[in-house]
Amino acid sequence: MQVDVIRLDEKLARFEGHWAPRIIAQMNDYHFKLVKILGEFVWHSHADTDEVFLVIEGRMRIEFRDQSIDLSAGELCVVPRGVEHKPSADAECHVMLVEPADTVNTGDAGGDRTAGQIWI
Repeated sequence: MQVDVIRLDEKLARFEGHWAPRIIAQMNDYHFKLVKILGEFVWHSHADTDEVFLVIEGRMRIEFRDQSIDLSAGELCVVPRGVEHKPSADAECHVMLVEPADTVNTGDAGGDRTAGQIWI
């Protein structure tokens, strides 16, 4: 069995566009995804799972109905299951998501920003 090193900068260079996560690794039933974000996403929640946002480069904000938090490179936030949230970034931000393999990026909201499961 071969074990490979995954270089985040190389993976990020392989795709363009915003709000379309790309899967870079799997651990058990969890995917590690990279996403480039810019502007505002949709309000949504994930009824059955928590969601991890780890900022690799840039700054982002996660709005909740009763507060908002700002994250910078090297910081992460765990959004608890069922909590409605809306990520955003004023400038392009690179983020790693860690979530169960069957998690849909738009959660319960659906819509045209729903991304497929794409490996890079």
